[in-house]
Amino acid sequence: MEQRKGDPYPADGAPPSDACPPAIIINEVQLILAEKRTSLAGLRTGIAVFAIPLSIMGILVATSRYYEILDVLHLFIAVMVISLLLLALGAYLVIRAVIKLRREDRMIREIKRKHSVIAEFID
Repeated sequence: MEQRKGDPYPADGAPPSDACPPAIIINEVQLILAEKRTSLAGLRTGIAVFAIPLSIMGILVATSRYYEILDVLHLFIAVMVISLLLLALGAYLVIRAVIKLRREDRMIREIKRKHSVIAEFID
């Protein structure tokens, strides 16, 4: 196939990597950055959920002289189970957010590599 005069694409019909309009590339980056903000919110939530059991443990230690552990063992076990569940949930949210953040950073680096025209505008 020959390339016709005025045709912006090469003879094989595929657009070159820099043929995409800059506005579309910027929109792609904006979409990825919006996803990144969502991942950061998930990270913040995971850290907050992770901190709740630590606060509860601090309160239990600070007030430990006011109760006997054997007298409130059923409550203590319930609080420990809930704390472990919150720790697991917090760890899950943090790990998931970090994985997503790394993936989104890779996507932005790939766009910068492919489209050198706007690479200088993306930090």
